[in-house]
Amino acid sequence: MSAPLMKSVSGIRGIVGESFTPELLISAGAAFAKYAKYGTVVVGRDSRPTGEAVAMNIISVLLLSGCDVIDVGVVPTPTVQLMVEELKASGGIVISASHNPVEWNALKLINGSGTFLNPADIAKLFALMEKEPVFKRWDKVGKLTINNDANAFHIKRVLDVVDADSIRKKKFHVVLDSVNGAGSVVTPELLKVLGCKITMINCTPDGIFPRGAEPLPENLAQLSEAVIKSGADIGFAQDPDADRLAIVDEKGKPLGEEYTVTMVTDHLLLKEKGRVVVNLSTTKAVEDVANKHGVQFARAKVGEINVVEEMKKKGARIGGEGNGGVISPEIHLGRDSLAGIVYILEMMASRNRKVSDIMKDMPAYFMKKGKVTLKQGTDISKIFSSVTEKFSSEKMSQIDGLRIDFRKNEEFKNGWVHLRSSNTEPVFRIIAESDNAEKTERIYKHFVGLIK
Repeated sequence: MSAPLMKSVSGIRGIVGESFTPELLISAGAAFAKYAKYGTVVVGRDSRPTGEAVAMNIISVLLLSGCDVIDVGVVPTPTVQLMVEELKASGGIVISASHNPVEWNALKLINGSGTFLNPADIAKLFALMEKEPVFKRWDKVGKLTINNDANAFHIKRVLDVVDADSIRKKKFHVVLDSVNGAGSVVTPELLKVLGCKITMINCTPDGIFPRGAEPLPENLAQLSEAVIKSGADIGFAQDPDADRLAIVDEKGKPLGEEYTVTMVTDHLLLKEKGRVVVNLSTTKAVEDVANKHGVQFARAKVGEINVVEEMKKKGARIGGEGNGGVISPEIHLGRDSLAGIVYILEMMASRNRKVSDIMKDMPAYFMKKGKVTLKQGTDISKIFSSVTEKFSSEKMSQIDGLRIDFRKNEEFKNGWVHLRSSNTEPVFRIIAESDNAEKTERIYKHFVGLIK
């Protein structure tokens, strides 16, 4: 059975030629044109082999609907967000299925402020997709402009918020693994401006992913080996659309995606205190860091826009998601691997310490993430009802699936679990964490058993 079309707050995803079709693109493009009030739309994409064809299709639909289109080419997702903001466009579309395998593609939809559509707006767009597309007469079609300045603008924005000279003086040796994605060109350019010696692996933007698309520890063996072999100071790994960042220390050890936002939070709060917002699935280490600095901490539903909305509400200094997604309002309200890179390098320079030594100061937790493919007809509400009854004395959140923080249960104490349906894949996600690896494994296995 082919994978279904995934429509959620994260956009529209599917397998090209199966659920992700030209007919879908016509429907979505015409609907977005109407949502954007037929104004200017910025379009960018990652390096997937299907990206060019999808871009040509969606641009054509937008033009025929009466929108002017600015095509910024192959760039990171956050670059498109920044360009929408900078060019005062009515919206933007990123053609990228992010961490999904190469056969997938997707439309990520951006509003006029440069952030993703919130749940209310995405619901409106999906309703518009149910209506017949409306195209303009020949003399009312839009105009296409090619913009090649997007990468340079993004680089300037991230350099403006750090002490670039302090980084340049260190002459860091960086190994970069961009998984042949959208970060393959702009990231080396950024590192070059920062005076870094660069060893590049998987930086050919052809969209053929040589490893798992997600920058998880199990996918970073080549990066770890390259860091050790070259004697580099640090290794950086991105996902295909370069909004997520993972770190490998100078000993070749992957720190895990969760510690990207943890370390950046500690660094930025040392520079200037402020509130912190992350999602429900993010490591407790960020919460501990916020408590250490004496600042307010909050959690939001999973999904970039949900974190962004909560950050705006709280006036947050820093936020993000534990999947390696750093969100820094002083740059823009979106996950950004380039932001993560400049902050981590500035942190290393200002503390004059190796990554492994900085990591020793971070709270230590052990997390396990997994997916369960549900049997057809599975009633999730019954499972949740049973679980909430069994653990009724524990702290719970049901704003997004079910998260339980164990305070009383002796077997799971000081651990937590988050159970939720995925926005981007037809699976059910289980995330467990505690201060002990064996305990985390027990929590994880217990809930996998309940779900199955």
